[in-house]
Amino acid sequence: MEFTAGGRLEVRITPSDVGKRVSVRRRAEPADGSAKFTDAVGVLTSWTGGVLLITRRTGETVRIPESSLVAGKVVPAAPARRRGVPTASFEELARVSARAWQPVESEPLGEWVLRAASGFTRRANSVLPLGDPGIPLDAALARVRGWYADRGLPAYVQTATGAEGTQEGLCAGLAERGWEQEVSAELRVGGLAPIGDLDADVERVRLGRSVDEPWLRRYQRFGVPGPDVLKVLGGGPSVWFATVPGASDVPAAIGRCVVDGRWAGFMTVEVDPAYRRQGLATAVMAALARRSLDEGASAAWLQVESGNDGARTLYEGMGFTVHHLYHHFRYSRSS
Repeated sequence: MEFTAGGRLEVRITPSDVGKRVSVRRRAEPADGSAKFTDAVGVLTSWTGGVLLITRRTGETVRIPESSLVAGKVVPAAPARRRGVPTASFEELARVSARAWQPVESEPLGEWVLRAASGFTRRANSVLPLGDPGIPLDAALARVRGWYADRGLPAYVQTATGAEGTQEGLCAGLAERGWEQEVSAELRVGGLAPIGDLDADVERVRLGRSVDEPWLRRYQRFGVPGPDVLKVLGGGPSVWFATVPGASDVPAAIGRCVVDGRWAGFMTVEVDPAYRRQGLATAVMAALARRSLDEGASAAWLQVESGNDGARTLYEGMGFTVHHLYHHFRYSRSS
């Protein structure tokens, strides 16, 4: 990380740079009294009262006293993407991914959408805050808390960081108000044709338009599925379910794909541990990709939790790259 100009450290940012992506170096004072420096890169979300707030790509907000700054500069919003990777705005992908995992109940709050599905997944039971809620943030969050409390659900807000137009400012505002960041995941994008061209045993994969009992027996993440679970799984513009039969009445592997215009979204790809390292996840992805290509899609997206190293390695091998990160902030009653 280079800050020098002619050998000097310079602070080349001001409060007028709020909202821009910056890189700063600050002085830290360890217990032994020695001088050390730490760096931070992220969006400058606030500079008031002698304190800077920088929200990193992870959604974490760092507080930096102005007096500790030794260097700082504005940096490009994002690196250039590899050739062959589909381009898209954050808002386009946020709306596409929301349509692929629809709630049972929703209500607008200005340009925000409050979503609920009896607690089945955070995605279907959180606020999608694309745009302006139409009222001040504190009033909007009070409405959010009340709406979810009426349904016996915790209040979550889904945010995103790391791309042009993402919500670092909202992340910082939630953290300042005591909302706790619980889970982060990557939204990755890639070309669809290379996935369909993968060398995989797609003959083992059965595709269907509706979820069936064998598929649900493999999908054990939430126990016995109720009607709202089935509505969420079945919702979307063009939904496909993939099943690889196993030796028993529980499939060896499953997957779900939603085709929406040029996009194919891949979800719930799961493999029985007894069948791993047999290429079944690849076969499921390839079979769903070929069907999506038949429907006119050309680009692919998926979501993977940041700590799932096995899945990240698999998807990187298929050409998926990170577009942005998304996070769920939960309201804490003690805050």
